[in-house]
Amino acid sequence: MPSHSGLMTVIERAARKAAPRLRRDFNEVQQLQVSRKGPADFVSMADQRAEQTLFEELSRARPDWGFLMEERGEVAGDPDKPRFIIDPLDGTSNFLHGIPHFAISIAVEEVMPNGKREITTALVYQPLTDESFWAEKGRGAWLTDQRLRVSSRRDLSEALIATGIPFLGHGDFVEWTRIFGAVAPQVAGIRRLGSAALDLAWVAAGRFDGYWESGLKPWDTAAGLLLVKEAGGYVTDYRGADKAQERSEFLACNDALHSKLHKLVAGALR
Repeated sequence: MPSHSGLMTVIERAARKAAPRLRRDFNEVQQLQVSRKGPADFVSMADQRAEQTLFEELSRARPDWGFLMEERGEVAGDPDKPRFIIDPLDGTSNFLHGIPHFAISIAVEEVMPNGKREITTALVYQPLTDESFWAEKGRGAWLTDQRLRVSSRRDLSEALIATGIPFLGHGDFVEWTRIFGAVAPQVAGIRRLGSAALDLAWVAAGRFDGYWESGLKPWDTAAGLLLVKEAGGYVTDYRGADKAQERSEFLACNDALHSKLHKLVAGALR
């Protein structure tokens, strides 16, 4: 069984402290107070409480680190120190509709010697199934104590691909429709489950063979991207470049399928 670093232990402890309240609130989803954050973009009190718990726990353990959070935004820390990137409830719409598919996502972004920022630690935790997907740069990706590897499928005709679908106020419908039209006839199935963090964790675990989506925020994807990479997968933007976060275009697969899926996506956008 792999041993957690001290930092990973801190992160998982924080997630597990926030989880019980999320589980309770999920079971009382009809009674949740909900506020409107934007077109079809809801945030629940559960979301805010979970973020507050994570912030308090992680601040106590690393008081000089900064934060980038979905609800609270950016909280400055020592610019030379790492920062936490947090989505306290990825899959809010699922949560509010009583669909048991959501996760806590926590990543650590460090400043490298060359001045660039890089994700080095990641956790995607599913409170209802108690599944803890975690990764540390250079140490692999894990589901609790089980090593994760991306799927070994090599043919698109056998591949199950995940995506996110544009909705009111979010996403490019024309772009997505063109990509879907190119990919769907070539694969065994396409799924849209409503949590980018879990989609990427499931690619790392080999449950999905690939994934594409655009227009996501850093807190949606930071942890999941490291999971895929540490599980042996490839992540690029739609042009095949290493600029997924910069362009907010995400194409994640194993090595055999990535070039095939990339060809379809790039061809659809020409």
